[in-house]
Amino acid sequence: MHDLFDMLGVKGPVVVAGLAGGVLRALSRHRYKLREMIASPICGALAAAYLTLPAVAWFKATGLPIPDPADDTTTLAAAFLIGVSAMWISDIVFEVIVRRFGSAGNE
Repeated sequence: MHDLFDMLGVKGPVVVAGLAGGVLRALSRHRYKLREMIASPICGALAAAYLTLPAVAWFKATGLPIPDPADDTTTLAAAFLIGVSAMWISDIVFEVIVRRFGSAGNE
């Protein structure tokens, strides 16, 4: 599995942290939907895999007081937070798309 993550250019622990964030998001919902219980961890893992390192680099470049990005704790914490928020962000994006194109189709 580690070789697969290396081939894809992602770190395994980052994917696991994003997956855990997605699981937390799925479990924190008031209404449990099977679709969200499956999609949220996957969405969290994918978002964390590809957004964590650029996000940490961007935070460092903006001068925000964060611990050393080489420290795995900082990277994993960012991956977890991205994993938690990834499904919320996708919900917002899809809602905007539905409102924009849904209203255009009704005219």
